Amino acid sequence: MSSRLKLKRKIKRFIKTKGYISPTTIALFCIVVLLVVLFGAYELLLLPKIDLKGKNEVVINYKDKYVEKGYKATLLGDDITSDVKLTGKVNSKKLGTYSIKYKVGKGIFSRTVERKVIVADTEKPKLDISKDDVYVCPGSEVKAEEVKATDNYDGDLSKKVQVNIGKDKITYKVIDSSGNTNKIVKNVYFKDIEKPVITLNDPSQLYLYIGDNYQEPGLKAVDNCDGDLSNKVTVENNTNIAQVGEYTMVYKVKDTAGNEGNATRKVIVNEKKKGVVYLTFDDGPQSGTTDVILNILKEKGVKATFFVTNKGPDDLIKREFDEGHTVALHTASHDYARIYSSDEAYFADLNAVGERVKRITGQESKIIRFPGGASNTISRRYSPGIMSRITARTLAEGYKYYDWNISSGDAGGTTDPNQVYANVVNNLSRDRANIVLMHDIKTHTRDAIGRIIDYCKNNGYPMDKITMSTEMVTQRVNN
Repeated sequence: MSSRLKLKRKIKRFIKTKGYISPTTIALFCIVVLLVVLFGAYELLLLPKIDLKGKNEVVINYKDKYVEKGYKATLLGDDITSDVKLTGKVNSKKLGTYSIKYKVGKGIFSRTVERKVIVADTEKPKLDISKDDVYVCPGSEVKAEEVKATDNYDGDLSKKVQVNIGKDKITYKVIDSSGNTNKIVKNVYFKDIEKPVITLNDPSQLYLYIGDNYQEPGLKAVDNCDGDLSNKVTVENNTNIAQVGEYTMVYKVKDTAGNEGNATRKVIVNEKKKGVVYLTFDDGPQSGTTDVILNILKEKGVKATFFVTNKGPDDLIKREFDEGHTVALHTASHDYARIYSSDEAYFADLNAVGERVKRITGQESKIIRFPGGASNTISRRYSPGIMSRITARTLAEGYKYYDWNISSGDAGGTTDPNQVYANVVNNLSRDRANIVLMHDIKTHTRDAIGRIIDYCKNNGYPMDKITMSTEMVTQRVNN
């Protein structure tokens, strides 16, 4: 090993371990300086060197995480990065200038460098408003929109939004406490481009029967500039009440600017079916009864209607739907005290079971049966007059509700399958639609259903499921 290399190593060890100056040190240093001069100027600097990666001054946005870019330290050509010690922290949640210091070595043979990290609010505020041009009714005053402005540092700046309404432009501007500015400029045109809106009373799909008298449920037409145009609506109506079919009524109206609004109403005309038997089942599904009833219906080729709840397994509702039966809505909870406590409570319960059916079947059901039927009086305990209100509202929202004109008595009248059978077949009529109330959670109903179907078939009673075109069978509302 050369004397030069040995000397170099001794110097490195010395610098790393000594942090004081003694006479011996001074003497040795003088020798080193002399040797360095002799060996070349490139090794004149005996102090470590630190090179920072990236800039010595870094700006980060408020709340952004500071990420160290890195550094490298060398001593006489050797990598001593692992010996570097860092001090200082950056709090990005507080604006200000922070110092990160990098130090290597000891005493007079150490080196320290610094990186400044500036936490600043560099993000402009946000204006929650569209950038679309503004169209105003001719002759009207331009009005500013309500604008919500938020800033990453200042929070809600909505009250500091500046609005400037010019001849043909409107400007929204907001400045945060750091001077960041956001501005949206919209062109203003004095022109009516909006169509009138026609709102039809009652559902947009009506079901009538041959011989019924059609009565227009009414409508309202409103224009953004002209106001109420209801008396200017024209109707194209090709409905033939004397013939089964599906007809379309078209309602049209134009505003003074020539914009035309329209709406359509479907009218479905059917023939009243007499003697048809509609088997309906409430309160399911339930394993051990519903699945057996489905087996019997499938075996005998009969379709039925299931008014379901939010109880029981999903797969049985899916099976009802897949096998062609009508899945209708009964109640989510069947808790009278909750359901009939208010109009809002009833519709919350109805929507809950409706959402379940749509999730399982992929289709919305608008066929319903009120818990206890429309004629129930138990609802008086919780909200007087509620049945009168919700029966009208369900119809207005496009639902159809079905009560019954034959009760099997299976919900409390009997637990004998023979009596269930007798209650149904002894009350069938050929002069009307027969809607039979049963419950697919009852074992005695399960055990009677096959014989009921056989009786209907053997005696010429057609059987069908309820659809939106089925004539409603309703009871008198008593509350």
